Amino acid sequence: MAAKPDVISGGPLPLNCGDRLVERFTVHKLPPEAERPAFFAALKDKVRFLQWSGSIKTGPEIMDALPKLELISCFGVGYDGIDVPAATARKIAVTNTPDVLNDCVADTAIGLVLNIMRRYVAADKYVRVGDWVAKGMQPLTTSVHHKKMGIVGLGRIGKTIAKRALGFDMEIGYFGRNRQAGVPFRFFDRLADLAAWCDVLVVITPGGAETKNLIDAKILEALGPKGYLVNVARGSVVDEPALIAALKANRIAGAGLDVFADEPRVPAELIALDNVVLAPHVASATVETRKAMGDLVVDNLICAAEGKPLLTRVN
Repeated sequence: MAAKPDVISGGPLPLNCGDRLVERFTVHKLPPEAERPAFFAALKDKVRFLQWSGSIKTGPEIMDALPKLELISCFGVGYDGIDVPAATARKIAVTNTPDVLNDCVADTAIGLVLNIMRRYVAADKYVRVGDWVAKGMQPLTTSVHHKKMGIVGLGRIGKTIAKRALGFDMEIGYFGRNRQAGVPFRFFDRLADLAAWCDVLVVITPGGAETKNLIDAKILEALGPKGYLVNVARGSVVDEPALIAALKANRIAGAGLDVFADEPRVPAELIALDNVVLAPHVASATVETRKAMGDLVVDNLICAAEGKPLLTRVN
């Protein structure tokens, strides 16, 4: 029997996806960073594949330490930790897991919109601590229907969010590099103009250097004291200190956040605020979606090992 191909695993895969990986590959678990130079040196003549996370910082040093590397198969849509141009220059393919998580991420975005505007999390607490008895009815909240939603990054997930928002009769605007053909929503070529126009700004743009702190103090100022921010993209896209300052001063009405600048560490100042809803990066965290993501990671690895075209190649 031929030896199974070697793969370095950057983290566990959900459900039975890890079992599928072990069935087809010899799996080497990625050690702590201090141990990696010796680990890579021992495997440099064997490893062709990485089962990876796009958040793992992967630059030329790692690629050059594994000269036989052919594929980095990422779990997730984002791959901002990977130096894709460096991989391309070395003829290393990069894959991700698009589409299979669109629905769950969109559901989370809408859930955060509902929760921050209608204050359902606060309402739950209001009942549990006895405030309904002690204080009477909870203060009035803001309706969602017929409001204006601005989407930063109208890609696959952005369009899925827009589809759900239309069910609330929301008007949709978007910001991106270019106006998209065949898209009926209002296009803004300046992010500040979109923020000033909308009632709720939903961020679903890729992370990385190009979008770092894209949502800064000026954008939050444009969003204004009646505007809400929802981030289901990457924590790096929002200037977190500027957001905290805007929330504390009520310069925006509230925020719903699934991602943060230094996960899993969330600033105590955010946790203390009652005009923000926090979630621990769970937008795609359902059994069904995570299994589909894990299967796609393994399927790309199997395709590479068998010399077949990759399913979701990035570069």
